[in-house]
Amino acid sequence: MSIASEFKAFALKGNVMDLAVGVIIGGAFGKIVDSLVGDIIMPLVGAIFGKLDFSSLFVVLGNVPAGTVNTLDALKKAGVPVFAYGNFITVAVNFAILAFIIFMMVKQMNRLKAAEPAPAPAATPEDVLLLREIRDNLKK
Repeated sequence: MSIASEFKAFALKGNVMDLAVGVIIGGAFGKIVDSLVGDIIMPLVGAIFGKLDFSSLFVVLGNVPAGTVNTLDALKKAGVPVFAYGNFITVAVNFAILAFIIFMMVKQMNRLKAAEPAPAPAATPEDVLLLREIRDNLKK
Protein backbone atom coordinates (compact mmCIF):
# COMPACT_ATOMS: atom_id res chain seq x y z
CA MET A 1 0.00 0.00 0.00
CA SER A 2 1.49 3.35 -1.00
CA ILE A 3 1.91 6.21 1.42
CA ALA A 4 -0.65 8.30 -0.48
CA SER A 5 -3.32 5.61 -0.28
CA GLU A 6 -2.53 4.97 3.41
CA PHE A 7 -2.83 8.68 4.14
CA LYS A 8 -6.12 8.86 2.22
CA ALA A 9 -7.52 5.92 4.21
CA PHE A 10 -6.39 7.56 7.46
CA ALA A 11 -7.67 11.05 6.63
CA LEU A 12 -11.08 9.86 5.53
CA LYS A 13 -11.80 7.76 8.62
CA GLY A 14 -14.77 8.99 10.62
CA ASN A 15 -12.73 9.70 13.74
CA VAL A 16 -10.35 12.04 11.93
CA MET A 17 -13.19 13.96 10.32
CA ASP A 18 -15.00 14.18 13.67
CA LEU A 19 -11.83 15.48 15.27
CA ALA A 20 -11.39 18.11 12.55
CA VAL A 21 -14.95 19.33 13.01
CA GLY A 22 -14.46 19.35 16.79
CA VAL A 23 -11.30 21.44 16.53
CA ILE A 24 -12.99 23.98 14.26
CA ILE A 25 -16.08 24.22 16.48
CA GLY A 26 -13.84 24.37 19.56
CA GLY A 27 -11.89 27.29 18.11
CA ALA A 28 -15.07 29.21 17.42
CA PHE A 29 -16.46 28.32 20.85
CA GLY A 30 -13.19 29.47 22.43
CA LYS A 31 -13.63 32.93 20.90
CA ILE A 32 -17.17 33.12 22.26
CA VAL A 33 -16.03 32.12 25.75
CA ASP A 34 -13.07 34.55 25.60
CA SER A 35 -15.50 37.33 24.81
CA LEU A 36 -17.84 36.20 27.59
CA VAL A 37 -14.99 36.17 30.11
CA GLY A 38 -13.21 39.33 28.91
CA ASP A 39 -16.20 41.50 28.06
CA ILE A 40 -18.87 40.38 30.55
CA ILE A 41 -17.54 38.41 33.53
CA MET A 42 -14.20 40.12 34.24
CA PRO A 43 -15.70 43.66 34.20
CA LEU A 44 -18.29 42.44 36.72
CA VAL A 45 -15.54 40.90 38.87
CA GLY A 46 -13.60 44.16 38.60
CA ALA A 47 -16.66 46.19 39.61
CA ILE A 48 -17.33 43.94 42.61
CA PHE A 49 -13.74 43.79 43.85
CA GLY A 50 -12.71 47.37 43.09
CA LYS A 51 -11.56 47.66 39.49
CA LEU A 52 -9.12 44.76 39.53
CA ASP A 53 -7.00 44.57 36.42
CA PHE A 54 -4.56 41.71 36.74
CA SER A 55 -2.90 42.43 33.40
CA SER A 56 -1.26 45.56 34.81
CA LEU A 57 0.63 43.59 37.47
CA PHE A 58 4.30 43.16 36.59
CA VAL A 59 7.84 43.46 37.95
CA VAL A 60 10.54 45.25 35.97
CA LEU A 61 13.69 43.11 35.78
CA GLY A 62 15.98 45.52 33.99
CA ASN A 63 16.87 49.18 33.69
CA VAL A 64 14.11 51.42 32.39
CA PRO A 65 15.31 53.88 29.75
CA ALA A 66 14.67 57.54 30.54
CA GLY A 67 11.38 58.82 29.20
CA THR A 68 9.73 55.39 29.07
CA VAL A 69 6.23 55.25 30.47
CA ASN A 70 5.94 52.66 33.24
CA THR A 71 3.27 50.53 31.56
CA LEU A 72 3.62 46.93 30.47
CA ASP A 73 3.22 47.67 26.76
CA ALA A 74 5.66 50.59 26.81
CA LEU A 75 8.27 48.60 28.71
CA LYS A 76 7.98 45.66 26.33
CA LYS A 77 8.31 47.97 23.32
CA ALA A 78 11.43 49.47 24.89
CA GLY A 79 12.87 45.97 25.26
CA VAL A 80 12.97 46.03 29.05
CA PRO A 81 12.73 42.54 30.60
CA VAL A 82 9.46 42.35 32.49
CA PHE A 83 8.05 39.60 34.72
CA ALA A 84 4.37 39.96 33.78
CA TYR A 85 2.71 37.74 36.36
CA GLY A 86 -0.57 39.62 35.99
CA ASN A 87 -1.09 38.20 32.50
CA PHE A 88 -0.65 34.71 33.92
CA ILE A 89 -3.22 35.42 36.64
CA THR A 90 -5.65 36.71 34.01
CA VAL A 91 -5.20 33.60 31.85
CA ALA A 92 -5.56 31.31 34.90
CA VAL A 93 -8.79 33.06 35.97
CA ASN A 94 -10.09 32.89 32.40
CA PHE A 95 -9.31 29.15 32.32
CA ALA A 96 -11.09 28.53 35.61
CA ILE A 97 -14.17 30.40 34.40
CA LEU A 98 -14.04 28.62 31.04
CA ALA A 99 -13.73 25.21 32.71
CA PHE A 100 -16.71 25.99 34.95
CA ILE A 101 -18.83 27.16 32.01
CA ILE A 102 -18.01 24.04 29.99
CA PHE A 103 -18.74 21.86 33.03
CA MET A 104 -22.15 23.51 33.45
CA MET A 105 -22.91 23.11 29.73
CA VAL A 106 -22.00 19.41 29.73
CA LYS A 107 -24.00 18.89 32.92
CA GLN A 108 -27.05 20.58 31.34
CA MET A 109 -26.70 18.59 28.10
CA ASN A 110 -26.49 15.34 30.08
CA ARG A 111 -29.63 16.34 31.96
CA LEU A 112 -31.49 17.17 28.73
CA LYS A 113 -30.38 14.01 26.97
CA ALA A 114 -33.16 11.48 27.35
CA ALA A 115 -32.22 8.24 28.97
CA GLU A 116 -31.75 5.69 26.25
CA PRO A 117 -34.09 2.72 26.61
CA ALA A 118 -32.48 -0.61 27.36
CA PRO A 119 -32.15 -2.77 24.25
CA ALA A 120 -34.86 -5.37 23.89
CA PRO A 121 -33.65 -8.87 24.72
CA ALA A 122 -32.83 -10.93 21.68
CA ALA A 123 -35.43 -13.47 20.65
CA THR A 124 -34.75 -16.98 21.94
CA PRO A 125 -33.73 -19.29 19.11
CA GLU A 126 -36.31 -21.91 18.09
CA ASP A 127 -34.09 -24.88 18.89
CA VAL A 128 -33.68 -23.65 22.47
CA LEU A 129 -37.45 -23.29 22.78
CA LEU A 130 -37.92 -26.85 21.54
CA LEU A 131 -35.32 -28.18 23.99
CA ARG A 132 -37.06 -26.38 26.86
CA GLU A 133 -40.39 -27.86 25.81
CA ILE A 134 -38.88 -31.35 25.74
CA ARG A 135 -37.32 -30.80 29.16
CA ASP A 136 -40.61 -29.63 30.61
CA ASN A 137 -42.43 -32.64 29.12
CA LEU A 138 -39.85 -35.04 30.60
CA LYS A 139 -40.31 -33.50 34.05
CA LYS A 140 -44.05 -34.38 33.93
